[in-house]
Amino acid sequence: MKKEIDTKTYLEKIIIGCKKGNVLHQELLYKHFYGYALSICRLYTYSNDDAVSILNDSFLKVFSSIKKKGFNNNIPFKNWLRRILINTAIDNYRKNVKHYYHLEVENEEHIYADSDVIDDLAFKDILKLLDQLPEMHRIVFNLHEIQGFNHKEISEKLKIAESTSRVFLTRAKKKLRILIDKNF
Repeated sequence: MKKEIDTKTYLEKIIIGCKKGNVLHQELLYKHFYGYALSICRLYTYSNDDAVSILNDSFLKVFSSIKKKGFNNNIPFKNWLRRILINTAIDNYRKNVKHYYHLEVENEEHIYADSDVIDDLAFKDILKLLDQLPEMHRIVFNLHEIQGFNHKEISEKLKIAESTSRVFLTRAKKKLRILIDKNF
């Protein structure tokens, strides 16, 4: 409990410094959440470079927002940051969407992955699998399965129909089953 209070007080001091535009406090906040933020950004990109770019764009938004409006202590900072990271990743997708569209022809095939194999997958293995999904399938899969958004929320964020979100999720899961079976 003491450590939790100390961490909260530490974070509050850093945020106050960020509100004042103190670069040292901004650097401390960036370093404090770097690993957490990068892990979220990496779920929405194919490369670490793109993930770092989204992370940096997100922190620019965070610092700008803290300085202009302050931070609302009613919600945990980590949750607020997560929302900014996801929205920035989606904005990045929209900005580059013209590069992502391609037709994917799939054969109808039912393959069921062994649940023991799935339990043994490491984070790097999961990223390698996700990297093989088409961009939109990957984004919908991450938003639904990892971040917990429902199809209505996903359709609003991505400006697609709910049914399209469901189709992308189904295709992503199907392709992941095939990839797991093929690679593991």
